[in-house]
Amino acid sequence: MYPAELVKPMREDLTSVGFEELHTAEAVDAALAKKGTTLVVVNSVCGCAAANARPGAKISLQNDKKPDHIVTVFAGVDKEAVDAARAQMIPFPPSSPSMALFKDGELVHMLERHHIEGRPAELIAENLVDAYNEHC
Repeated sequence: MYPAELVKPMREDLTSVGFEELHTAEAVDAALAKKGTTLVVVNSVCGCAAANARPGAKISLQNDKKPDHIVTVFAGVDKEAVDAARAQMIPFPPSSPSMALFKDGELVHMLERHHIEGRPAELIAENLVDAYNEHC
């Protein structure tokens, strides 16, 4: 588990633009039970989260169509919440960072770490925007 002071700015990178942090399995279940679309970002301390994933997620929210709900769990910190979120992302293997779009509780789009690592934030945002335009 990472120290709270280490991950605080990484958490705030998403919460400052409206992402709700989920810390428990119950919170994840409640978020995914909501009607409409929900983007789940599995946040991470790795460099590709800082350079690609978080900026890409934030840029994607500038689109006209966007998810009804935006939430985040933090790998290596919120174990229970991350495990619950990943359980809903099956058949995709656990990876962080990662992003999943759900519609009425059903997984409709997934970005795994290998889709994020080494790709510019703008490309990640474009991928998410395409999913928003289709599902939101």
